[in-house]
Amino acid sequence: MTTGGNDVPEWLKTPQDYTPTGKSDRFVTKSILSVSGVLARFRLDDGKSWALSPQAPLKLLGTLVVVVLVSLSRNFFFVLAVLALLVLRMTLLERKALARVCATSLATATLTFLLMLPAALLGQPQSALTLAAKSLVSVGLTMTAALTTPMGELTGGLRALGLPAVAILTIELALSAIVRLGQTCLEVLDALMLRSVGTNRHKQASMGGIGGVVLLKASRTANDTFDAMRCRGFDGEYHSGNRRWRLGIADLAWIGLIVALVALFTYTQGLV
Repeated sequence: MTTGGNDVPEWLKTPQDYTPTGKSDRFVTKSILSVSGVLARFRLDDGKSWALSPQAPLKLLGTLVVVVLVSLSRNFFFVLAVLALLVLRMTLLERKALARVCATSLATATLTFLLMLPAALLGQPQSALTLAAKSLVSVGLTMTAALTTPMGELTGGLRALGLPAVAILTIELALSAIVRLGQTCLEVLDALMLRSVGTNRHKQASMGGIGGVVLLKASRTANDTFDAMRCRGFDGEYHSGNRRWRLGIADLAWIGLIVALVALFTYTQGLV
């Protein structure tokens, strides 16, 4: 049966324009942004030392000593003095590192103040302010030390301070696995977004599928790591390199600063 040139089927006359519903689905987009934000906090290449930076073991040990002193201090003047030194050090950070230190420190201090708010309402406002300031200083010191130390020097410094080798290996494998699994999650989300049209009415099923893929990837990565370690004859000893830590001018200057802070702590505690 043939049709004339003017005979057009009815289904071709129907408009095929796609009009999305009013409730646009932002599930995939929000998930991608959330995973990307988490991965940005676990980047292994953020640490960058500068000219006056001390050796990694001294930096870690000094940071630990100052954090302990701030926690034990009963004189608020000492906390303010360390805070002033921290702000001075933060002015030399790069813009991204400075933003991360400020955001994390302020968020921790705000949360601490809110948790201690009942004590402030009961007539002890100094306790909430003191704990918030200590949290601000402690987190700021820790973040600054982490963001100004390359990952290799950080693990080497931990090994030089006597941290067990297996613990260091576990930390490195965990951080690298988190980054790889996060990238896998982003790839699966991208594939889901390319295949999605309109509103996704089965968010639980989509999230379950993504979690299943990431779980399988994690299991395969763990098995591959185990097989690789067996092939290399891993005996439980982690070697971070044969680097010898030597004190320089910057190290001596930081040692003097730490000694001065210890002396200031001792003096201010005697005034309480």
